[in-house]
Amino acid sequence: MCGICGQYNFGTLAPVQRRDIEEMTKALIHRGPDDEGYYITGPLGFGFRRLSIIDLAGGHQPMSDQEESVWVIFNGEIYNFLELRRELEGYGHVFRTKSDTEVIIHGYKQWGDEVLNRLNGMFGLAIWDVRLRRLVLARDPFGIKLLYYRIDGERLYFGSEIRAIRATMPDRSEIDPTSLNLFLRYRYTPSPYTIVKGVRKLAPGTKLTIQNGSYELSRWYRFKPVPFAPPKSRGEAMEELLALYQRAMRRQLISDVPVGLLLSGGIDSGLLLALMNLNGDNWPTYTVGYGASFADDELADAAATARTLASKHTTVTITRSIFEEALPKIVASLEEPIAASSIVPMYFVCKRARQDVKVALVGQGPDELFGGYRRHLGIRYSALWTGLPSWMRAPISATVAALPRNETLKRGVYSLVIPDRMRRYQHVLSLLPGGKIDELFHVGLLDPDAGDKILDCWADLADLLAETDELGGLQFLEVRSTLPDELLMYADKLSMAHGLELRVPYLDKEIVEYVERLPASFKVRNGSRKWLHRQVCRTYLPDSMLNRPKRGFAVNVVDDWFRSAVGNRMAEILLDSESKIYEYLHATTVRKLFEEHASGRHDNHKILFSLVVCEEWLRGHAEPVTVLN
Repeated sequence: MCGICGQYNFGTLAPVQRRDIEEMTKALIHRGPDDEGYYITGPLGFGFRRLSIIDLAGGHQPMSDQEESVWVIFNGEIYNFLELRRELEGYGHVFRTKSDTEVIIHGYKQWGDEVLNRLNGMFGLAIWDVRLRRLVLARDPFGIKLLYYRIDGERLYFGSEIRAIRATMPDRSEIDPTSLNLFLRYRYTPSPYTIVKGVRKLAPGTKLTIQNGSYELSRWYRFKPVPFAPPKSRGEAMEELLALYQRAMRRQLISDVPVGLLLSGGIDSGLLLALMNLNGDNWPTYTVGYGASFADDELADAAATARTLASKHTTVTITRSIFEEALPKIVASLEEPIAASSIVPMYFVCKRARQDVKVALVGQGPDELFGGYRRHLGIRYSALWTGLPSWMRAPISATVAALPRNETLKRGVYSLVIPDRMRRYQHVLSLLPGGKIDELFHVGLLDPDAGDKILDCWADLADLLAETDELGGLQFLEVRSTLPDELLMYADKLSMAHGLELRVPYLDKEIVEYVERLPASFKVRNGSRKWLHRQVCRTYLPDSMLNRPKRGFAVNVVDDWFRSAVGNRMAEILLDSESKIYEYLHATTVRKLFEEHASGRHDNHKILFSLVVCEEWLRGHAEPVTVLN
């Protein structure tokens, strides 16, 4: 796990200045406190900061082959590098290190860009082909690692974080109103957009290729889920999925430094701990919570899991004052506004874990893969609703619309009757209808249909999900859009702010591709979410753990804080007419949202928290680029 950056003057071929690459690299020092490296040749410059995890002595980057015909900088981990190394040695390739980075170099020499499809791991990388004078930037299939870029005329700048690119920008960068609209509608900014005008991020599974003075953006990962034929039986699916989990865990525990686990009170991280115990014992685990005064707090459940599975457990407790005081610093670490309320607990649990370990596993993924959210219930049984005659649907819809709060149910009822599949999914994932978001903005600020730009982001995915069922299609998009651009993005930024590498075993390439071929009945069955995953969990976890209620991690806490507005700094931000968001938004419309929520008439805590995060981001954005400590 590292930080990479670079510049390529692909049009003018003017020499890159070393001091510019050094400034970009310096901005990433928090990502790689152990080592730095440079490769500068004419119009191309690479910079690198290293967090040493594998081959501590031999993994220095930038790295090349012995002939120096191919150079690579790489952030992430390749979990199948040992298998690939043996295969490449069979072709006659000679390795000089024990690093996974070198597999990318020789793999590129053997297979060209097809090497990307052979990698099972998480990565943001750059490959420089000296003979062809060809640069390739690529991001892993599910976007666990990030890669940003900016094309300024005939110059390319890129980096693991925006701060490396901003180090090259002489003036304070502008805000992109379209991206701001997307953020407020979906809680995140979908790839390739960022809220900083002119800066883009590679979408998961895409690459940027530059050669002969021009560039091309394309999707290299084009897996198309086709249902198993014949269909898997319950027993077959359970046995095969468990084997995939076990194999992924063995791969992802490979490390030359200590490994721990971020442990919640749920089954996902609980199963990870059980699988880790097949490969060792007394693993360090870490949990964050708000204390017993909150009904959805996970500290007690996580502690019980740790006792049952015999881990070395540590807890972190945060209060509302800590939450509010830390929010500006955390938003600055994110670089882009992300309105998941769990950003604060994630920051603190990573901070504590880094005191003991350099690598931690995290249980993200099963909710998207197996249908763990309430919206998945609606999609799974949507045919029941759409099959009703309109004279029955109409009064039910009117009744639901009149309910206080229950915003998820309201969105679902509206979304399920939209005939176009991609637009149907778009509305399911929206916090509020597009019209309500648009009316927040000052007149003339937005391009027409700004919130619909997410459909452009998904355009080249439509043919790949053609053979999925209704639930599988939504999950296909979630794994390639909402999960990487929201949850995985903040997991990467907030862990690396402390120099901690997070690994996501459930997003092992073999697991994702297997699950995406399963039918909806294996994911949501008889109203039970994550059905197959839960059956596998029964192999190792007791009923007491499996029967715990799902906790809305941080969500209900933040909702409560907004409604008890007295002394609440987040509320004060929204009521302050001098807040920077009002350069773009109508203050009266925002206050109306707040008043509706405070009164209990509507559940607006998600959009309100988005607005607070946006304000904190705008305030931090006005400051120059800072290097995290």
